[in-house]
Amino acid sequence: MPKVAKELKPAAVASLRHDGRAGHAFHAVGGVSGLLLQVTATGGRSWIMRARIKGQRKHLGLGSFPEVSLAEARRRAADVRDAIRTGADPAEAWRIGAAARDLMAKGYAQGEAWVTARNQRESVQSGAVAAMKLSFSKAVDEYLKTKLTEFKNDKHQKQWRSTLDTYARPIIGETSVDKITVHDIERTLTPIWDTKTETASRLRGRIENVLAWATVKKHRTGDNPARWKGNLDAVMPKPSKVAKTDNQPALQLKDAPVWWKALKKRGGMGARALEFLTLCASRSGEIRGARWDEFTDLDGDNPMWTIPASRMKAGAEHRVPLSPAAVAVLDALPRSPESPFVFWAARGGMLSDMTISKVMRDMQEAAIAKGESGWLDRVSKRTAVPHGLRSTFRDWVAEKTDYPRDMAEMALAHTVGSEVERAYRRGDMLEKRRALMVDWATFLNG
Repeated sequence: MPKVAKELKPAAVASLRHDGRAGHAFHAVGGVSGLLLQVTATGGRSWIMRARIKGQRKHLGLGSFPEVSLAEARRRAADVRDAIRTGADPAEAWRIGAAARDLMAKGYAQGEAWVTARNQRESVQSGAVAAMKLSFSKAVDEYLKTKLTEFKNDKHQKQWRSTLDTYARPIIGETSVDKITVHDIERTLTPIWDTKTETASRLRGRIENVLAWATVKKHRTGDNPARWKGNLDAVMPKPSKVAKTDNQPALQLKDAPVWWKALKKRGGMGARALEFLTLCASRSGEIRGARWDEFTDLDGDNPMWTIPASRMKAGAEHRVPLSPAAVAVLDALPRSPESPFVFWAARGGMLSDMTISKVMRDMQEAAIAKGESGWLDRVSKRTAVPHGLRSTFRDWVAEKTDYPRDMAEMALAHTVGSEVERAYRRGDMLEKRRALMVDWATFLNG
């Protein structure tokens, strides 16, 4: 527990102000170890109990100042301290204690017997324990039971849960949803706000959604502390002001033929999936979810891969004309009698995204082991990743060919033109794109 600070008087506490530095100011007021007055840059003041619970440092909100007086804050902090010592729930301790004190005060004021007040107090305590508050972690689990059905692919489902598990649960996971404050959200987001701005922004939105669900389910009331406008935007910089360009690291055109040659020498299903991904300029999820019944005319003159809308980012069916090199990759693949997937995992299920990414990481490590710089993005100097290969393809079309821009965008399954243009253009340049993909394979093969 923190050291006991000098015990301040009410007048001294009322005079405490923000010190002008970045973030919130915290003033120890004494009386109870760990009791602090938090002052925001905008002048807001509230009580915080800082304590170590199960080896983790926690900040527990005890109410705003001056609505909660210094004396009451000390009583609440003492309730929390006692709860920690006995192993009880510290998040409920001061609420139960305050309710019991209020009942006792009313009982004595009305001349009721002490035993009646005691029984009422015990009733409040037992009722609070029986109606255990919903923690944020449990709220996430309940919310995602229905939310995850909205996502089109498994990767998005995992990303949604992963960001909450990685960044939110360690800080607010055990906090009851009805006691999560703006300060809690700020503490959760601040560590990654500048370095992983896009992830932090998505995390904020996901926390907001979970807390909105908790409000509808009557587990909490009041404003949503994770709301941005008119709330967090007052204490945190705008994402657009701190976000750095975070394009996926792409393989440089000058390195592509050498990289391609190295890839073809690697064995394993992950390497073949990456090879097919490159030839088709597709996304990882489209490749990993590919099924044999999506392919037609593999032995004919017009081999085709038709990706259903359910697996496409834009929600529209996408046709990929296959080059002879792409067909050769498919022909060489072993088929699993137990799996419908073209690129299947060892147990027959869908290949994981990490399997494909690992191939590129292993290739980079192999290059470094030889004393080479490896496969780095021209701008960021970061190691190229599978999704960045789509940028490599786009650069090749723009810099090395005379194919029109719209054709390249169609090959990448990007939305091209306005709604009116798309309504009148029914074709997808399929045969012209077939020549494009053949030339792309030729370029890769040097």
